[in-house]
Amino acid sequence: LKLLDTDGDGRVRAPEVLAAVSWTCSLLKDPGELLKRSRGLPLAAIDDSTEEGRRILAEARRILENLGKQGEAVITAEETADTQKIFAGTRFNGDGVVPPASAADAGVAKAIEDMMSCVGAVADRSGADGIDQALCDRFFAEAADFLSWWAEAETDAARILPLGEATMQAAEILAAVKPKIDDYFTRTHLAAFDTRAADLLNPAEADYAALALKTLSATTDELAAFPVAHVAPGRPLPLREGLNPRWAGALAAFREAVAVPLLGNIDVLTQDQWAEIGARFAAHSAWYAGQRGKAVAPLGLPRVKELVSGGTKTAINALIAQDTELGDEAQTIEAVDRLLHYYQHLDTLLHNFVPLRDFYTPGLKAVFQAGTLY
Repeated sequence: LKLLDTDGDGRVRAPEVLAAVSWTCSLLKDPGELLKRSRGLPLAAIDDSTEEGRRILAEARRILENLGKQGEAVITAEETADTQKIFAGTRFNGDGVVPPASAADAGVAKAIEDMMSCVGAVADRSGADGIDQALCDRFFAEAADFLSWWAEAETDAARILPLGEATMQAAEILAAVKPKIDDYFTRTHLAAFDTRAADLLNPAEADYAALALKTLSATTDELAAFPVAHVAPGRPLPLREGLNPRWAGALAAFREAVAVPLLGNIDVLTQDQWAEIGARFAAHSAWYAGQRGKAVAPLGLPRVKELVSGGTKTAINALIAQDTELGDEAQTIEAVDRLLHYYQHLDTLLHNFVPLRDFYTPGLKAVFQAGTLY
């Protein structure tokens, strides 16, 4: 019924039925074959005296060949219904989607996998995930933005990349501890402002009592809210000793990746030194906030440069074009599927739609009796 409903309005009308009858009869050597209501269509019944008939006959044979049934004389609707099986062993199937397996070159196949990890994938007729022209164009547009954004940093590396190639990783480590270090120094300022505040700004006895009967570790969640170190008026932040266990590892990473490279081999951090680190990373933070090409960022700068400059785009565009050229074959498969359904069921429909034979035959039910008559 869906095949008959060519205008997609949810109704099968007389002109659509007449068109289906005319088309089916034009493709059969003997239209009387329709009266057999056979499950399978003999290939010999297809009229190959016309261009369309020859094309459909050739495609029917190709379908059987792809399904491992080369030489079969009959094809069924079950064999044309599963396009995933039909196209499973082919590199191209006419839908404009290229999975990694479509590429004969291992480098191009890996590039398609990398692109899919960044911009997503669509399923092709074989059921495999791949990329189409829209996703390919999106990837390389994102890549161009990403490289342009990085070029800004490389042009002004002294300001934007204060630690060179290690700046990105250092910035991530810095971002992880910045709120707690800001919190610590704010607390020390409050304690200096009013010495009575110091005891209140450190964990209270009740806070420790709540932990007393628990099994504790450096990852205990309750410790995350405690200050990173004991708060006292004007006290520098220790980077090695006397640290909140929950933050000791993060501060050790901060010391090695950020503080030591910028300030030397220090074991404590003063408020002024903390401000200096912030100033050294200010340009980087502003640059990073305007990041472009985020979709491809997980691949890393070297890989993105490799994909953009290595002829990958040309190779993948060629694959997509090669696949798209087989679109006519895919349409012919759909025509074979349509012919098989009509061959098997059109006579049944006509006898329920025109003379109502099934309705008037004792012991049979008509198609429309499956519903409710209003």
